[in-house]
Amino acid sequence: MACFIVPGAEAIVVTAAALILKQREAKKAALPQPTGVPAGSVQSEAKQGFSRKLFWLAGLLWGGVVLLAFEHLWHGEVQPFFPFLTAATEGAGAVAEMLSEMASVGVTMAVLVTAVWAVMLVVSRSIEKRPAAKAEAQA
Repeated sequence: MACFIVPGAEAIVVTAAALILKQREAKKAALPQPTGVPAGSVQSEAKQGFSRKLFWLAGLLWGGVVLLAFEHLWHGEVQPFFPFLTAATEGAGAVAEMLSEMASVGVTMAVLVTAVWAVMLVVSRSIEKRPAAKAEAQA
């Protein structure tokens, strides 16, 4: 019924954090860079900012939320008018059931999506290291 609310709340927090981090990265990029990695080198272009990787997580979460909300709408568990969740009109027992579902299914889905994103980060890091290793081997 309401399992998509937990990943939705995580998606809101992650999106806000990514936007704040993107602004900080933009300010940092505007400052003069110390000598080290040249601006046009392979290593500087292969590495992505962490805000972009947070947007990956936000995209995964928002996509799941939209699909789950549509599925619940399709099955008549969500309605486009107040109180939105049809179980909320059925009494106190239904509210307890919704909270239980959010605590079990919603949290599990949010953790699973975050774990998939963590695997994506590991793969991304290994891909980012390849151009630097190739450049060092050629030099």
